[in-house]
Amino acid sequence: MTPTFQVQDCPIFIGSLAATLPAWLEKQQYSQVFVLCDQHTEKYCLPYLVPYLVSNQGATIEPGETSKNLASCEKIWQAMLQANLDRKALVLNLGGGVIGDIGGFCAATWKRGIDFIHVPTTLLSMTDAAIGGKTGIDFHGTKNTIGVFEQPAAVFADPFFLQTLPDRELRSGFAEVIKHALIGDPVLKAELMDTLQSNASLNLIHWPAVLQKSIAVKVHVVQEDPLEKGLRMLLNFGHTIGHALESLFLNSDEPLTHGEAVYIGMICEAHFLSSIAIYPMDEPEDRTKGSDLQANVTALGRHVFKHRSIPTSAFPELWALMLQDKKNLSGTVRMAVPDKGAFSMKIIVPSQSELERSLQYFNGLN
Repeated sequence: MTPTFQVQDCPIFIGSLAATLPAWLEKQQYSQVFVLCDQHTEKYCLPYLVPYLVSNQGATIEPGETSKNLASCEKIWQAMLQANLDRKALVLNLGGGVIGDIGGFCAATWKRGIDFIHVPTTLLSMTDAAIGGKTGIDFHGTKNTIGVFEQPAAVFADPFFLQTLPDRELRSGFAEVIKHALIGDPVLKAELMDTLQSNASLNLIHWPAVLQKSIAVKVHVVQEDPLEKGLRMLLNFGHTIGHALESLFLNSDEPLTHGEAVYIGMICEAHFLSSIAIYPMDEPEDRTKGSDLQANVTALGRHVFKHRSIPTSAFPELWALMLQDKKNLSGTVRMAVPDKGAFSMKIIVPSQSELERSLQYFNGLN
């Protein structure tokens, strides 16, 4: 039972749960296993997991980003209390990024911290959210404001669960695959380009191989910078604008998925790099690099993501939301974008007017 990757003390297993999870649990000898689900994973994924569990204590929350809040934490902690979870218990997070974020946070704060593992069930969580030890919740409409760094005891990514996903959820996770290809794996980028060149169907992708390459990028960055003091900010490419868009539309009639918002964010942040307003006339290399990056993002996602214009009336509110981003310094909005070569980063500091121009650019795309 050899893990595919190792991040600090956290093994990451890619493959069938049957081949990994039971043996790992037996070796750890936890006093209890507490399973956190949402209503979707309880219905479609938990039955696949039950044969590997001695007991089935746990909690279920509403699916989606709107559940990533203190009220849901209180519900989870109450269920932990009723289950009499001691400090040798394990929390098993079965679901996507929301379940991993909130479940990890509740475990990390229960009796000053108990172990938790992630069994990610979405492409987004397999390639990104489950790996790296970020936990947390949203607060007063701002994403991921409250949380801690705490590594899971293990991650078990079984590609089987991708078969349970609606098409829109699979596309959402693909935004993180695009991001990883652009920041750290030019071979993966070329393979995705070839696969999607004539057909936009994600069903043509061989997911086990793509998962391994995409996860390898995340692992490389997290190992180098576990607490986001430097290079790890690169994993937020597209997320400064993306998180603001996601928060803005969260309670609207047509909310954006995380991946849809990040895809828009990557296009707009790449557009900053090609902006003469940011770079003086004697730095044409940066503008060319920005144009190339912008073209790559668009090429990889234009047939996967439906275009959705952003109302100009929302631009000021988006800027206000971006001012709450964790990467900011002294009230200045900062964005991390790919620089020259794999795993290289550039920090850009756009103005509100430049944000509005990039959003107008995006709105003009077909």
